[in-house]
Amino acid sequence: MSFQALGISDPLQRAVADYGYQDPTVVQSAVIPEVLGGRDVWVKASTGAGKTAAFVLPILELMCRRELVVPRRVHTLILVPTRELAKQTVDTISAFRRHLRQRPKTVMVLGGVSINPQMMELRGGADIVVATPGRLLDLVDKNAVSLAAVSQLVLDEADRLLELGFADELGRVVAQLPANRQTLLFSATFGPAMSRVAEPLLRTPVSIDVTDAPTDVPAIQQRAIEVDTPRRTQLLRHLLEQNIWERVLVFVATTHATEHVAAKLRGAGINAMPLHGQLSQGARTRALDMFRASNIHVLVATDLAARGLDITGLPAVVNYDLPRSPNDYVHRIGRTGRAGESGVAISFVTAEMQGHFALIERRHRHYVVRERVRGFEPTQTVPASLHFATGGVKGRRKSKKDKLREAAARARELDS
Repeated sequence: MSFQALGISDPLQRAVADYGYQDPTVVQSAVIPEVLGGRDVWVKASTGAGKTAAFVLPILELMCRRELVVPRRVHTLILVPTRELAKQTVDTISAFRRHLRQRPKTVMVLGGVSINPQMMELRGGADIVVATPGRLLDLVDKNAVSLAAVSQLVLDEADRLLELGFADELGRVVAQLPANRQTLLFSATFGPAMSRVAEPLLRTPVSIDVTDAPTDVPAIQQRAIEVDTPRRTQLLRHLLEQNIWERVLVFVATTHATEHVAAKLRGAGINAMPLHGQLSQGARTRALDMFRASNIHVLVATDLAARGLDITGLPAVVNYDLPRSPNDYVHRIGRTGRAGESGVAISFVTAEMQGHFALIERRHRHYVVRERVRGFEPTQTVPASLHFATGGVKGRRKSKKDKLREAAARARELDS
């Protein structure tokens, strides 16, 4: 099926061709007609499937069909959990609107930078606002933006937006919106708990699940290497030396670990930089731009980089630390193997994390053969008495209070 057959007009078809799309992806073919028809959609699609274009194209198409007026009123609100995803979404909108007779005004609002330029940009209104929830609420409180005319709400990476820490802010935003609106939810993963929270936001939605579509499955080779905890950095260096990877994205668990591992790699002569939520927005943008341009060999990141970042031609991802959430495993490895390209995702599995990796495998119904690298064979073991029957490790499972604190902290880090 062509973009024309989906109802996309000539100017947008030209922009799509400029962008590099020859034909719609599976998720675009499924979603675009439903959005153009005014229906709510609940979309689950693999990372790299083209979800952003699946909502940006019909949004712009609908705006093409009516005369944009001045002063502008916000008709489309796109909420995202991270600043990086906000910028990527705005860049996609800018690329697709280039041939339009009347170009919708798009404003990006996010934390971590001065609020004054965003207030200035919102003078005269906007047609589309792409925002992180916290900063959007700040602007609403300052009467810098009104959401009373919003007719479309998009939640990208919706499972993260519906988590504790974002849920309260999301509820405050939704309370500002008209009840009669179109709502679009997109994510690669939705757990049962998230589904229960999402349901009240939608009106008889069309459910679209293309995670098993053959054309959407990225060519990712998954590897699991057993190693002792203290030797992970040495093993990482060994892999970097043995493989001809132009760029590698390494995921770690904490802000401190990004700095520590990046410093160790630099000490070994490897061009590495950290990426985490405590960096300024300018520093985060520079790190990503340098990584995309291959001016950095290794980017060591927290899960800040696991959501929505489209890094073309990324050959390898390494889970130095395993993600605590099995869902985050999918988002992490989805940074490679995008747009039909191949990639490799390597997970370091320490003795104490064997049970947790088994849980990830069971959750995603995919077993990964354990490997050992000569010279890095593990010697550490965890007594069987410390394993939970479900695959967890005693002493590693966090209390409910700890989980709540971490969720709130993560939300602040992502939206700060």
